[in-house]
Amino acid sequence: MRSILAATGFAVLLAAGVHAPALAQDQAVLRDACKADYQKLCQGMQPGGGRIIKCLQDQSDKLSPGCKTALSARK
Repeated sequence: MRSILAATGFAVLLAAGVHAPALAQDQAVLRDACKADYQKLCQGMQPGGGRIIKCLQDQSDKLSPGCKTALSARK
């Protein structure tokens, strides 16, 4: 149950952290690419205001290659 809530919170945060012009497909790619990194590095972050995106960016040296690529493509 906790992992379902965490994944849901992650999805909500990514949706809030991605700017309005971004496509839903881009959000899904970012969510899928960074889910494990989020769970490992940022799970305790409060959703909203782009906090999880910032957490992931602040720990870029620890991110998986796929997550790094997805975050770079987002910029």
